Amino acid sequence: MINEEITAALYAHQDTAYKDFQIKLIPSVDRSYFIGVRTPDLRMLAKEFSKRKDIEDFLKALPHRLFDENQLHAFIISEIKDFESCIAHIEIFLPFVDNWATCDQMSPKCFRRNKPELIKYIKKWLSADGTYDGTYTIRFAIGMLMSHFLDDDFNEDYPLMVSKVCCDEYYVSMMAAWYFATALAKQYDSVIGYLEQRRLDPATHARAIRKAIESRRLTDEQKKYLRSIA
Repeated sequence: MINEEITAALYAHQDTAYKDFQIKLIPSVDRSYFIGVRTPDLRMLAKEFSKRKDIEDFLKALPHRLFDENQLHAFIISEIKDFESCIAHIEIFLPFVDNWATCDQMSPKCFRRNKPELIKYIKKWLSADGTYDGTYTIRFAIGMLMSHFLDDDFNEDYPLMVSKVCCDEYYVSMMAAWYFATALAKQYDSVIGYLEQRRLDPATHARAIRKAIESRRLTDEQKKYLRSIA
C-alpha cells in the first residue's frame, strides 16, 4: 500500500534535531505528529511519489495523521501540471490544512500559466465561508495573490481585496502584512495609501511596516517615511 510506503519513507528521512526545531515554530500542531523531515527531502519524495499511478490513494486518505504527511501532500499537489486537477486537489485538501507551514508549502507551478482562472479561485478562497477553515484558506489566497499578482498581472483591486480580509487572526494578519510589505517593494505608489490612511487593522498595519522596513528592496527614504506613519 502506498500510504504505508510513504510513512516508511518519511521516517527513513527523519532528522530529530529538525523535528525539535519545527515543534517550536509550529505550535498549532501537537508535537506527537512530527517526524522531522527536512524540506529538500520532502521535495525529493514528492517528485518520486507523484509519478506513482496509485498516488491518488494517498491524496484521498484524509485527514492524514502526521504533520510530515500533510507537508508531502502539499508538495505533491504543487507538482500537478494540469490546472483543473490541481485546483480540485487543493479544494479537497484546504479543509484539512491546520498550520501556516503546510499552507505556505503549496505553490503549484501550473498557476503561472493559468492566472485568469486562478484569480477566480483566489476571490472565492478570500471569502472562506465555512466550507474551509477560514484561517488557512484565506492565508493561502493572500499568498497566491502575493506570488502571482504583484508584477505584470497587478490590479489595484487586489490590495483592496486583501485589506478587506485583514483581521485579528494572527496567521491571516501575518500573511496580509507580508503581502503589503512585498507590494510596497513592487507597487509602492499603488499601495502606500493603505498605510497612510490606516486602512488596515492596527496589528496588520504595524506588521506590514515592520516587514517593509526589514526589506532590502525599499529605499532608505521610503523606509524613513514608513517609520513616520508607523
